[in-house]
Amino acid sequence: MSHHHDRHANPRALLTPAMRSVMDRIARAGHVPMHAMSPEQARAAYAAGADVLELPTQKLHLVEDFAVSARDGHPIGVRHYAPAAGPLPVLVYFHGGGFTVGSVATHDGLCRRLAHLAGCAVLSVDYRLAPDYKFPVAHNDAWDVISWVAQAGTTRNLVSTKMAVGGDSAGGTLAAASAIEAKNVGLGLALQLLFYPGCAGHQNTPSHRKFASGFVLEEPHITYFFDHYVRSAADRDDWRFAPLDGKGSDGLEADLSGVAPAWFGLAECDPLVDEGVAYADRLRMAGVAVELEIYRGTVHEFIKMGRAIPQAAEAHAHAAHALRNAFSTH
Repeated sequence: MSHHHDRHANPRALLTPAMRSVMDRIARAGHVPMHAMSPEQARAAYAAGADVLELPTQKLHLVEDFAVSARDGHPIGVRHYAPAAGPLPVLVYFHGGGFTVGSVATHDGLCRRLAHLAGCAVLSVDYRLAPDYKFPVAHNDAWDVISWVAQAGTTRNLVSTKMAVGGDSAGGTLAAASAIEAKNVGLGLALQLLFYPGCAGHQNTPSHRKFASGFVLEEPHITYFFDHYVRSAADRDDWRFAPLDGKGSDGLEADLSGVAPAWFGLAECDPLVDEGVAYADRLRMAGVAVELEIYRGTVHEFIKMGRAIPQAAEAHAHAAHALRNAFSTH
């Protein structure tokens, strides 16, 4: 009994030994916290650390950059990964980074692994970032690339009828909201692949309190990112920002019936874990097929720490398995 109580009192006790040692190394490095930097500095710092703990780079048949025109004419950068020649099903992937940091480059290792393991093409999207571009630009960019795949994907050997969307963290928000957009226009997606997605408009769940500091994604980071991204408090209550509890212009929550099946990979020691579970529950209530994995003793960002954290490779394998299944049955 007392042991269980201790674990609850000290959330750090939940971490795996490997995870704890990574956290200790990060703490010892004593970097300036991101929320104390300008967005440019934060982007550079995130980029510098992005592949420190990544697995070795996976070689692929094709890795090529191109651009898709957004609705306002902006060229959205896209990196196309293909593990083989010929037409392939495709995962449209949105990187994490609080809508403010991160890029196609910071998530290159992850996208290469997913393409290799799932045997599908991956299109990684360099959507525009805050604070230069506020909500809903990132969301619109995400949707514009998905629309392009549906209309013109065959020009790049993509089987546009076998399309999945995915992302981590803020990229998971973009993927989840895009899956709702797709349902609204009758575009059938094979899967939404969500690594610890942001789902809620207000950071008030128990996990936000329990893991507020010392677990990579800290409360001040979340506030910093979201303050850059939202134009006003009202944006937090829009389902395109908060698929779990946000509403549409009609004042109603998004109708989730008929959205694409979902695979969730959540980190146990992550402020976002509760809203991920809650969103999975809302999808299930709407009759959507949901698979949910919670990786014990891990923190936000763990899927990019494969060199140190064995659950990262495990999560990649589970995600790839879900993609293969979805593409073969869709």
